Amino acid sequence: MRLEGKTILITAAGQGIGRASALACAREGATVIATDINSDTLASLAGQSPRISVHTLNVTDPAAITALAATLPDLDGLFNCAGFVHHGSLLELSDEDWQFSLDLNVTSMVRMSRALLPGLLRQAQRQGSAAILNMASMASSIKGFPVRTAYGATKAAVIGLTKAIAADFVKQGIRCNALCPGTVDTPSLRGRIAAAADPLQAEKDFIARQPMGRLAQVDDITPLVVYLLSDESRFVSGQAMLVDGGVTI
Repeated sequence: MRLEGKTILITAAGQGIGRASALACAREGATVIATDINSDTLASLAGQSPRISVHTLNVTDPAAITALAATLPDLDGLFNCAGFVHHGSLLELSDEDWQFSLDLNVTSMVRMSRALLPGLLRQAQRQGSAAILNMASMASSIKGFPVRTAYGATKAAVIGLTKAIAADFVKQGIRCNALCPGTVDTPSLRGRIAAAADPLQAEKDFIARQPMGRLAQVDDITPLVVYLLSDESRFVSGQAMLVDGGVTI
């Protein structure tokens, strides 16, 4: 199995890409520490595999991050998956919305990575490498999209953060990459569709921007998650890896 013997922590593991990634990593032999702010969705994940343990965690709470980090073994991998999609142009972006997007999409990754990096470095010294994977998006410095000001700006920051971590710790065995999906059919997306004035048209619009003519499924994304957390990607670092169904061709 591709992740046999590795211990990996995943945030936002209660649903969507995070949940699918937790299950995929467990299937590949990893011991998975699954975290989420929603204890109910975590509870439904807990029984899916004996390799998965669950911990309720608000990644915008620095004290909670510090407390959890103190209880954990040294990790082989960290997948910072938590994030939020704000809908609106700059004129529709309040200071409160901007701050929330920044806190969840960027600052949480800074705090999680900083808290867990000492253990990742120790494990890299023992094993030769360890990995951090950050959730970015095709909506970022890679490509701009309408009504995605806060989301695009913060996901661009994630790519910059990823490259900075990769550059600082490459000689110490830490690999850091960013995952940049296209439009994925997740509960988060379904919530945004349902909130639209015309949900049927909103779904059609999301599909129309995908050249392959369909939304991505979570299982289209998880193979790259496994790859970037495994030793197969041992020579890959500082990269923004697109899985966008051809949007940016």
